[in-house]
Amino acid sequence: MIRSNESTVIENVTFTIKNVKNVIVRNLALKKVIGGDTIAVQVAQNVWLDHLDLSSDRDHDKDYYDGLLDLTHAADFITVSNVKLHDHWKASLVGHSDSNGAEDKGHLRVTYINNHWVNINSRTPSLRFGTGHIVNNYFENTSDGINTRQGAQVLVENNVWSGCKKAVYSTDGGYAVVSGNDFGGASSTAPAGTLTSVPYQYTKVAASAVKSAVVGKAGNTLSF
Repeated sequence: MIRSNESTVIENVTFTIKNVKNVIVRNLALKKVIGGDTIAVQVAQNVWLDHLDLSSDRDHDKDYYDGLLDLTHAADFITVSNVKLHDHWKASLVGHSDSNGAEDKGHLRVTYINNHWVNINSRTPSLRFGTGHIVNNYFENTSDGINTRQGAQVLVENNVWSGCKKAVYSTDGGYAVVSGNDFGGASSTAPAGTLTSVPYQYTKVAASAVKSAVVGKAGNTLSF
C-alpha cells in the first residue's frame, strides 16, 4: 500500500504500477507530470486507486502533459474510486492503441466509482477493448464524455454531468448500457451494449445524490 496524509503534494513524479498484483494507492495528490503519465498501470492485476487528487493545468497545448491515469497493456481488475481528476487535457485512457487488441482483449476490466472529473478536455474516460463499470461519477465542465471504442462494453449508472458537451459516445464500435444518469443537457449516443451487470456487490446512490456524495469528498481527503 502507498498512502500519505492530505497535505502532501508530489509534483512531476510518475507512479508506474507494472507486472504486479494486489496494489493499493491512497490519499496522494500528484500534479504536473511532464514526460509521462501521472499514474500508469500496465500488466498489473487487482489494483485499487482510491482518494487521489490528480491534476496538471490547461495553460499549455494538449500534448504538453500525457495522461493523468492510464490503464494499459492488459491491466485487469482495476478500481478507481473517490479520485478527483481536474484541470487537464487527456485524463484517463483504458487501452493505449487500436492495434493492441491481441494483448488487451479479455482484460482491461475497470470500475470507476465516486470520482469527480473537473475541467477536463477528453478521456473521461476513453476505453478500448475492455469492460468498464462507471457509476456515481460527477462530471463538471468537461468537453468530451465517456468514449467507448474498439468493442469496449461499458455499464454507465447513476452519473451526473454539469456544463458538459458530451456524456457518452462511441467510436469504432464501442457499446454502452446507460441507466439512471442525469446528462445535464448532454446525451448518450453510443449503441446499446450487452454489459448489464457486474460480478461483484456494490452500493450506488441515485443521480440526485451524486453531487453531495462526491464533491468535497473525492480527492486526497482522508485523515490517518
